[in-house]
Amino acid sequence: MLHRFTRLALAAGTLALAANAAAQTAAPAPQVPALYAANAALLDDLSERTFRFFWDTANPANGIVPDRWPTPSFGSIAAVGFGLTAYTIGADRGYITRAQAAERTLTTLRFFRNAPQGPAEQGMSGHKGFFYHFLDMKTGARSSNCELSTVDTALLLGGVLHAQSYFTGADAQEAEIRRLADEIYQRVDWTWAASSRPNAVALAWDPKTGMSGYDWKGYNEAMLVYVLALGSPTHPLPASAWKDWTSTYDRSWGKVYGQEHLAFPPQFGHQYSHLWIDFRGIQDDYMRKRGIDYFENSRRASYAQQAYAVANPEACKGYGATMWGVTASDGPEDVVIDDHGKKRKFISYAGRGMGHYDDCTMAPTGAAASIAFAPEIAIPAIAHMRSQYGKELYGKYGFLDAFNPTFDFDVKIKHGRRVPGFGWVDTDYLGIDQGPIVGMIANYRDDSVWRVMRTNPTIRAGLLKAGFTGGWLEGKQGK
Repeated sequence: MLHRFTRLALAAGTLALAANAAAQTAAPAPQVPALYAANAALLDDLSERTFRFFWDTANPANGIVPDRWPTPSFGSIAAVGFGLTAYTIGADRGYITRAQAAERTLTTLRFFRNAPQGPAEQGMSGHKGFFYHFLDMKTGARSSNCELSTVDTALLLGGVLHAQSYFTGADAQEAEIRRLADEIYQRVDWTWAASSRPNAVALAWDPKTGMSGYDWKGYNEAMLVYVLALGSPTHPLPASAWKDWTSTYDRSWGKVYGQEHLAFPPQFGHQYSHLWIDFRGIQDDYMRKRGIDYFENSRRASYAQQAYAVANPEACKGYGATMWGVTASDGPEDVVIDDHGKKRKFISYAGRGMGHYDDCTMAPTGAAASIAFAPEIAIPAIAHMRSQYGKELYGKYGFLDAFNPTFDFDVKIKHGRRVPGFGWVDTDYLGIDQGPIVGMIANYRDDSVWRVMRTNPTIRAGLLKAGFTGGWLEGKQGK
């Protein structure tokens, strides 16, 4: 039934895409901001290096992108989504040709369309249209007994739908990209993911234990999950799902370091959904009552992060106006150390945030991927981290995942390296860091990802069903 529905939907979807593509082509690209132009060498270099992470490290046979590099790792479906968008940016910027981008994209979509789905514990890539968080780089099967992830599937779909709206050519290759994108998206069964508790999408599913007991609640990166779930033509959630989700927001609203906004401690929660959705000038009921939009909310969150770094309550080395943006990242080690009479608890990988697991570890993506929201504070942070710490931190693919100048202790560590006089520095690049950096630089420079996604019927349908109005949804330009 789903397959027949999908085929029937393709013709309408293709017509809508063609109409949207004409509007996209006709609309002139925004003028490059003066602040970008003044820092073009720095930002262009970071953009290309970060793009190269995806282009070089993905498995060319199936498009799977590693979770991290150079440490051998499994593939990350979220990193694949970011990679699909990075390929289009590479084509726009001349790092690769459009034909190369289309070929890699098509390889990726063919794999995900044909990857085995089912309830078996091993040998499957996903179930009910969703995919496992981590996949074997070669086979694409479930890796490390990980969970079926609703949010990581949504991040994958962000890239899939962006590719669908970017590749609007009439040739067979680009037409197949659009067809496969429809099939991958339309088979995702959002109602199944919300079957335990009505309107509430579960975080995950496991073939042994079943649906997670936790749902997406409170403001976080799950905005994209709900927009995609509402916009589905095959397994949609009702409009009330958005209202139910946003009804859990109020515990997150407040004044944090001088900024009144919906707070979420790790900065990535203010970045991920915004990579693909232009929230400038559009509002749902919740934001209409607050008098701002989600883009402004992320701008305020960026300023709160900077103010937190200036206040520096943990007395971390280096924190300040040009070193801010605490977010999820690797860390030096799980250990408690006496630092001149102060007991410091350091941790390895964690969802760090201001006042939340902050052990003085800084991930450059926190500030760098906030460039579209607050370039006037993000660009100086990028420049500072490059000039002050670049010798150890900046390399082949741009910024390494994280570093910690405070962790300058002669203790055994499992990951990264300690540089005497510098502190701890990661030795890996992470795909979920790299994607927001290259994508948000592109959005700041010329709206390139947002401009394409404003033409996507799925994104429009999901936003309208959620009650968003204003701005580009009504034919008006974003701020």
